[in-house]
Amino acid sequence: MGISTSRILVPFHGEGSGVADLTWAQLGIWQTMRDTGLSMNIGGTVAMPPGTTVQSMETLLRYLVSRHQALRTRLRFDPDATRQVVSAEGSLTLEVLDVDEDADEAPEAAAEQLRLRYEQTPFAYEAEWPVRMGVVRHRGEVTHVVVLYCHVAVDGFGIDAIVRDMANLDPATGTTTAPVPGLTPLEMAAKQATPSGRRQSEKSLRYWEQLLRSIPAQRFGGSGDPRQPRYWEITRRSPAMHLAMQLVAHRTGAGVGYVVLAAYAVALARLTGRSPSVAQLVVSNRFRPGCAGSVSQLAQLAICAVDVAGATFDEVVGRAWTAATNAYMHGHFDPLALTAMLERVRADRGDVDFSIIVNDRRTRDGAPPPPADLATPQQLQDALPRSASWWNRKVDVLDAALNISVDAAPDAVDVSICADTRRLAPAEIEALVEEMERVAVEAAFDPAAPTRVGAATADAATGPAAPARVGAVAADAVAGPAPVGAPSAAGG
Repeated sequence: MGISTSRILVPFHGEGSGVADLTWAQLGIWQTMRDTGLSMNIGGTVAMPPGTTVQSMETLLRYLVSRHQALRTRLRFDPDATRQVVSAEGSLTLEVLDVDEDADEAPEAAAEQLRLRYEQTPFAYEAEWPVRMGVVRHRGEVTHVVVLYCHVAVDGFGIDAIVRDMANLDPATGTTTAPVPGLTPLEMAAKQATPSGRRQSEKSLRYWEQLLRSIPAQRFGGSGDPRQPRYWEITRRSPAMHLAMQLVAHRTGAGVGYVVLAAYAVALARLTGRSPSVAQLVVSNRFRPGCAGSVSQLAQLAICAVDVAGATFDEVVGRAWTAATNAYMHGHFDPLALTAMLERVRADRGDVDFSIIVNDRRTRDGAPPPPADLATPQQLQDALPRSASWWNRKVDVLDAALNISVDAAPDAVDVSICADTRRLAPAEIEALVEEMERVAVEAAFDPAAPTRVGAATADAATGPAAPARVGAVAADAVAGPAPVGAPSAAGG
């Protein structure tokens, strides 16, 4: 595959500049990047329609960077703190990859190579603008655009806001008359430094501390099968779980995302013998005033605990809704104050193991389909054999001991679990993802489906029960779930 590369310098000029402390969300993601050494660059590749020109991509890049302060923000490492520096003007590079005309499949491969380079190379945070854009040109037309952002600058919802704002661009003039949507990073930093901002942080951290002092301190224990690299990830693509979650969501009136959280909570409790199940959820904070359309980094993690003992799955879905709603309301806080609070809790009761992230990355609303489109028992039964699991990355560093991501797939759902093999053996990681599917399928047509986590297995804060580990889950797997549509005979 022959490729020649050229670079176009794109100047920009925008409104607003200055220096400020990092916002809470910026600081939170920066701490994670710094502590793990992970770049966490965010973005991807878009196939472009025929007729797209390099000039139109240059116009788009200039428009976005000129318009949004977040894309003109670099970091400054002062002795006492890391700060954000917003510049009013400058220039950045648009990379152009020209692929040989006779190579029909080469544009996709070239775009993927560029994406990997942009994704895996950390930004030069003090010198480099927080957006990288490159285009692939084939036979005189742009076939793909690759855009990666520094995660300190924007989160996934911020990228959604960028995409929406592209509609305001006049391609002929490169300008717009629409106002810039949402708070800028400088405005957010100023707001968080006010007395009301401090009160918001303190309220959130009181909620965190109450949970951290009441949940079991230890979640896992040793796995007995640690591996190198340390963190292993498995993905299970499940048409059956997709259908089952829609059925439960329709029956309970809860969003599908809450059904995901409930399935995780029950599956983990069955695996470990500990309830409540604890998770940190990604909170967009876009529901806060001035934040919906903001091109910025606003996402933070918030803690929740879901008690699953002695309940039906539908009851756990309701508890998951309550726990998640409380987490969302308390997911806006100063990370430095969180660190100080965690030190107090550790001094009183030792380390509390809550290093679990559950991130549902599918469509934002998670609404089930209309009743006429819901699966029948036979359709759900037919979907079960189509589930498939495969191992993905094996890495030395991760941002959590257990990271569960849920993504959309064609007529299915992809559940990916990456875990510390010092805490969960590979067999237990595989058992957990299969158990999440099993939990959802069991409850699909049975409102009274029990969690099969008895009250006796729910451990007190000072006396953790012995983990059930993989044996109990494996025994259920051998027997298999009850036929789809039949009530479960298991006790609660």
